[in-house]
Amino acid sequence: MPVIAIMYDFDNTLSTEDMEDYSFIPSLGYTVPEFWAIANEFGRRERMDGILAYMFTMMQEARRRGRPLTRAALTEAGKDIELFPGVAEWFGRINAFGASLGVTVEHYIISSGLREIIEGCAISGAFKEIFASEFYYDENGVAAWPKLSVNYTSKTQFVYRINKGVLDVSDDKTLNASMPDDSKRVPFTNMIYLGDGLSDVPCMKMMHAYGGASIAVYKDEMTPGVKELLSRGRVDYIYKADYREGSGLDTTVKNLLRRMATADALAEENARQLQMICRTEELSGQLALPQMED
Repeated sequence: MPVIAIMYDFDNTLSTEDMEDYSFIPSLGYTVPEFWAIANEFGRRERMDGILAYMFTMMQEARRRGRPLTRAALTEAGKDIELFPGVAEWFGRINAFGASLGVTVEHYIISSGLREIIEGCAISGAFKEIFASEFYYDENGVAAWPKLSVNYTSKTQFVYRINKGVLDVSDDKTLNASMPDDSKRVPFTNMIYLGDGLSDVPCMKMMHAYGGASIAVYKDEMTPGVKELLSRGRVDYIYKADYREGSGLDTTVKNLLRRMATADALAEENARQLQMICRTEELSGQLALPQMED
């Protein structure tokens, strides 16, 4: 059965705020703006990647307050995430719709947020894989080092991983190996990417270049930044982050699934007919009698 992959950013795409904002940052005694000001200033001062800067700041500030950063604490923080309307029911409904078209729909997260927090939220079981920043933990379960940092441009490698079916982030050899297009697990033409802004542009541009589809979502109002994404051709569609049945987002995703399922069905029929012709010609050749000479 053909596979269609829907890939999502998380913060402000599925959740209403950055995932750290709900309970983790307040637990440190900071307001949300205070914490991000510290992390961003540290990153600028040290000329550090922004994702590594915020991960280091999380470790440092937790340690300063005598409450080491643990996997358990981050997973617990995931329970406080607030999702956009309809997100909780979205995955089951879209999966069932895909099945009615004869395709399998898989969902993936590609996020600069934290895998541990996402794993603690109510929808974590909906995803085939969660590609997100992650800590390495010592024997006591305390964060000791960044295990994976997913910044804006490195997001694109995970699109390639989904394309080839190489989901183990430690397996670079297979990822970089040459592979015929027809043997790739999820063609780019069977991909949909959902994000909320400029940080998602590299993945959105990949979709545009390789025949997939991209959608930018926004909270309450269509901001100038979102309008610019559409007007400059960086994204195919823009919608309010409303995942309920019958919304504009729901309707367009279903239409994209229809289009992709139809293209797959036509390609399969073409391959079937070519195979039938080849088989017929081969059989005719075997049955042909040799010409008798005078």
